[in-house]
Amino acid sequence: MAEPVLAVRSLTKSFPIHWGWLRRETSRIEAVREVTWSLAKGETLGLVGESGCGKSTLAKLCVGLLAPTAGEVLVAGARLAGLRGGAARAARRMIQMVFQDPTGSLNPRMTVGEMLDEPLVIHRLAAGRAARRRRVAELLETVQLPAGFARRLPRELSGGERQRVGIARALAVEPAALILDEPVASLDVSVGAKILELLRALRARLGMAVLFISHDLGMVASLCERMAVMREGRLVELAPTQQLLAHPAHPYTQLLIRSSALDLDADTSRI
Repeated sequence: MAEPVLAVRSLTKSFPIHWGWLRRETSRIEAVREVTWSLAKGETLGLVGESGCGKSTLAKLCVGLLAPTAGEVLVAGARLAGLRGGAARAARRMIQMVFQDPTGSLNPRMTVGEMLDEPLVIHRLAAGRAARRRRVAELLETVQLPAGFARRLPRELSGGERQRVGIARALAVEPAALILDEPVASLDVSVGAKILELLRALRARLGMAVLFISHDLGMVASLCERMAVMREGRLVELAPTQQLLAHPAHPYTQLLIRSSALDLDADTSRI
């Protein structure tokens, strides 16, 4: 079998709690506890759970924004924490992330063109300024934005346009896997639906693996082949999406399905 694009093994992340004048550590909060799963090439895995269950912390661990307390993140079979120099840069290029808040994830002092140009320079993906300008225009076209948006600042864009820029920035380095951390949670319903349609088209066109994080089971059901359920930092269930929705094994999964009022007989493309 081919090596998974992204895998986590017994991944744990705890944060210290300090107390008193000397700020001594008195206890720790485990945000992620012994989580194990893998993501194959071209696969879409949905990660669901209530707010605060550790989904975003897990995503940040996968891209190296946080260091694990225990366990490991594997990118194409290589341990992310053990990589240095060019090997670390290559691994980070393979796994990119689109954040929940499009406003907070963009540099307010940089134009759209500068933000899309930066990863091209860092990873040396285009030779010369003219080639990079062409690539920036291609990226904007990929996310259905006019080339003229390259001259705009984030404050001149709507929420949906900012999220499209965030997607374009993630795609700039041609990743093997994309982590989408509730990418439409902060958007209006109609705008979010268009972003989801764009992501569905990009996945089909580019063949990337996708980890789609959400608390909306209907949204995950329409996008993902497999679904993982997270509660209080732990992975409580992992199965093919339709199997999990039709025959949930864990009581928490059953509660999520009941609370979502999901119509299991409906066409999943219309959920």
